[in-house]
Amino acid sequence: MLLSKMAAEGGGKEMNEIKTQFTTREGLYKLLSHSEYSRPNRVPFNSQGSNPVRVSFVNVNDQSGNGDRLCFNVGRELYFYIYKGVRKAADLSKPIDKRIYKGTQPTCHDFNHLTATAESVSLLVGFSAGQVQLIDPIKKETSKLFNEERLIDKSRVTCVKWVPGSESLFLVAHSSGNMYLYNVEHTCGTTAPHYQLLKQGESFAVHTCKSKSTRNPLLKWTVGEGALNEFAFSPDGKFLACVSQDGFLRVFNFDSVELHGTMKSYFGGLLCVCWSPDGKYIVTGGEDDLVTVWSFVDCRVIARGHGHKSWVSVVAFDPYTTSVEESDPMEFSGSDEDFQDLHFGRDRANSTQSRLSKRNSTDSRPVSVTYRFGSVGQDTQLCLWDLTEDILFPHQPLSRARTHTNVMNATSPPAGSGGTNPGSNGNSITTPGNSVPPPLPRSNSLPHSAVSNAGSKSSVMDGAIASGVSKFATLSLHDRKERHHEKDHKRNHSMGHISSKSSDKLNLVTKTKTDPAKTLGTPLCPRMEDVPLLEPLICKKIAHERLTVLIFLEDCIVTACQEGFICTWARPGKVR
Repeated sequence: MLLSKMAAEGGGKEMNEIKTQFTTREGLYKLLSHSEYSRPNRVPFNSQGSNPVRVSFVNVNDQSGNGDRLCFNVGRELYFYIYKGVRKAADLSKPIDKRIYKGTQPTCHDFNHLTATAESVSLLVGFSAGQVQLIDPIKKETSKLFNEERLIDKSRVTCVKWVPGSESLFLVAHSSGNMYLYNVEHTCGTTAPHYQLLKQGESFAVHTCKSKSTRNPLLKWTVGEGALNEFAFSPDGKFLACVSQDGFLRVFNFDSVELHGTMKSYFGGLLCVCWSPDGKYIVTGGEDDLVTVWSFVDCRVIARGHGHKSWVSVVAFDPYTTSVEESDPMEFSGSDEDFQDLHFGRDRANSTQSRLSKRNSTDSRPVSVTYRFGSVGQDTQLCLWDLTEDILFPHQPLSRARTHTNVMNATSPPAGSGGTNPGSNGNSITTPGNSVPPPLPRSNSLPHSAVSNAGSKSSVMDGAIASGVSKFATLSLHDRKERHHEKDHKRNHSMGHISSKSSDKLNLVTKTKTDPAKTLGTPLCPRMEDVPLLEPLICKKIAHERLTVLIFLEDCIVTACQEGFICTWARPGKVR
């Protein structure tokens, strides 16, 4: 209706034109038509009623120097290709592996970056009927099928990810609102699992699987109301951010199963979530057409961005266009050998656990920080955003460097809008990206360093849970007096109080079901005029169908739409 109206007014052609390039302060980004991946016949997929197209990357470190591999789902089909990126044209006639499923559709997938080699990769695939398959598309093998009889959960798999630092543990979210922790070495049993309560809090509960022998799932998380749409691990793997159809962001300490903080959308469900490379900020997107920036340390909304005209389907940080400038160089211990590269592609943002926003209450050195993130939506538009220090530190004097991001309402949030900063009373808070690699050069293109804490994370998670839930079984199950337990897991209503104890960073709730009108204007969901409103650097229509993928790689940006076309946008100066 809108497009036809604009066409009648003479503005339709320009408004409906698909952009093939755009310019930011770094230079010109250009769509590489020869690098487009799709089904071999290049015919647009009829996307009505099908699950979103998703893309996963892995690097297998082969000798040819072209170790990037690409997996994507379109309808009932799953494809696995060599990804040539900006280097060479895509050869769609030779997929390494292709699978067509009957009676169910793939919905999401994730590679294990720790175990990937040129001869073998472990790929998890979630399905619309609830199953999870472990396949090796290089060997063309199917090794295991989890939840095969749908005894664990019958609803659609919405998100599946390997636990960072682990070769065997993976986490699966469903549209039922449940998440399950699996171990690839264990079976799922022939009967429905019986559960025992491990821990309960505001609108969440965690159960262990009660059985004589260890079986999957190791843990069952029940989170919020409605579908659990996506989750994301913090860069160091210690925290888990979940977004649900009830409109809540919930951030958990994954190891201790504690709720760290919550946030409520302006309205509607939250659909996507991502972490900044240093773990200090979380960005969400959803049915309110907004991107929302949430501070991990302060547990509060610090900015919103408005540029999309429909639901936001993916948000992602760009670690290669995130800049840091400091007046004095800072020394850091450690060497490149201390780090292991866990992830490639979207998760390679881990490589910039760095000096980003390296500031605390005792550090008065001026820091110029710009976080770049992007979003794509059902409005077929790509938006890029810059999060600058005038937003991050509203009470600090502005530094010399200003970016092109327009702040429509850059008033400082009211003093009462942020709750209590747990770190302000001498109780230090460890952010998820606390470990830092060597200093970064002062440029907009960050080098591909590696991920810290990989070894310790692996030993913690694998040692604790590989043989079951031995670590979780030792956790204290006593009820805290200040918590109100709800048997039906009703939506929570924050009173805005955050305890100063790091183990008690839980928002107090009432027993009444959340009324959106009551959360609006609270720290859980501040009013629009109470937080800065960002405008996008660019907002371009880049597809005919809704966009479902946004991944920042070192030399390009990858997007995909529901028609099944995976597009590569070369970064400035990267076209060869």
